[in-house]
Amino acid sequence: MHLSKKCSAFKVVLSALLIVALLQLIYLSFLSKFHGKQQRYRYSELFGGSGAKKNAHPEKNSRKERLRYSLSTGGIFDNSGQYRVYKNLIKSDFTTNQKPGSDPSSTILALATHTTINNLHHLESLLARWQNPLSVAIFAHGQDVKFATALVYALSFFCPQIQALVDFHLVCLSGETASFPDQDREHFAGLEDCASVFSRLETHRDKYKNYAISGNISYPNNLLRNIARGGTESSFILVIDIDMMPSADLHQQFQTMILRREPASDEVFVLPAFEIRHARKMPATKTELVQLYQVGEVRPFYEELCPRCQAPTNYSQWVNSHVRGPANLEVAYTLTWVDPWEPFYIGPRTVPLYDENFKQYGFNRISQACELHVAGYRFSVLSTAFLVHRGFKIQGEFHAKKDEENKHNRVLFRSFKEGLKTKYPSSTRRC
Repeated sequence: MHLSKKCSAFKVVLSALLIVALLQLIYLSFLSKFHGKQQRYRYSELFGGSGAKKNAHPEKNSRKERLRYSLSTGGIFDNSGQYRVYKNLIKSDFTTNQKPGSDPSSTILALATHTTINNLHHLESLLARWQNPLSVAIFAHGQDVKFATALVYALSFFCPQIQALVDFHLVCLSGETASFPDQDREHFAGLEDCASVFSRLETHRDKYKNYAISGNISYPNNLLRNIARGGTESSFILVIDIDMMPSADLHQQFQTMILRREPASDEVFVLPAFEIRHARKMPATKTELVQLYQVGEVRPFYEELCPRCQAPTNYSQWVNSHVRGPANLEVAYTLTWVDPWEPFYIGPRTVPLYDENFKQYGFNRISQACELHVAGYRFSVLSTAFLVHRGFKIQGEFHAKKDEENKHNRVLFRSFKEGLKTKYPSSTRRC
């Protein structure tokens, strides 16, 4: 009798466990179907398919139509005929909604940058710091053309701040074309929000090393800089690499300075450039930066690779210059360009373009600074503004052909300097 009761109790417990297991299976099946349905809805929402509610997001549908139109033009060829350029592949709401006669103070300064798809993940932290109009030129090759188009569209769809502020431009080889990504479902699997898109970009961050691109393709950095520059209507432009970070509140501080102090037409404003150890938090203010500089956690940009390229900035003078307050941006001192200085600067949109013959590594920015000098520009160093590159640049971390590219561009630079004598015949300046 006692044994019979034990067996009955065991059967009850076993039955209960089986029921629980069955319910769990049903629940997991439901979750799987729900997730699949959610993914199909996300995809149809992205592309306006049959699963999407009509006119549920008219502003996002118009974004899709603008992208479709940009791609349908087939882009334009650059001056060399080697590259196809899709200008304003995706426009920000800021650019789209700008009207003639709008408040000019809102467009005093824009940031322009360039990248391949493997460095596009830096956009998240850059925009979080900048929080103002930003123009991004992306170079893609081969299968990355489709991937770049798809991911840029997803960023503009899921990320409100990118929708509001970022203009994207795409460059590929002249024999390649970009297409609307509505057939590329594999690129969108798992994308549900802004964070998931940046997570996808993170997986591609180490695809190439520096300028090395598959198929021995040259990275047209100066073409990209010019396209990014040309993608904004702002009075002043700061052109930087996408893995650099400006000091906090630079946009507002510069705007206040310009409204207070009328700049000369032949003046550019230099931001001292630094590099920081990977483990360190990016400094926001000059005070924070100087503290890290004094203990060796921050050092001048390219200090190990080319100290002469940044030394004319006079870091010692800048670090020790008096600061009236973080909001009181002003000119600390003015310099005349000397070879081989390649400063980062804020300049009027009228400054000479970068020479697009320079590609890959070497002399691409020095050549433009050299032309500014010959054209008569002066270089005014800002008192509290700066740029920081994430990580120390060290020997051995570059791609294999760096030295070969540098040697080629050195020869090109000699020819470039001779050309400046013809372009500026009345100038007594040389570089």
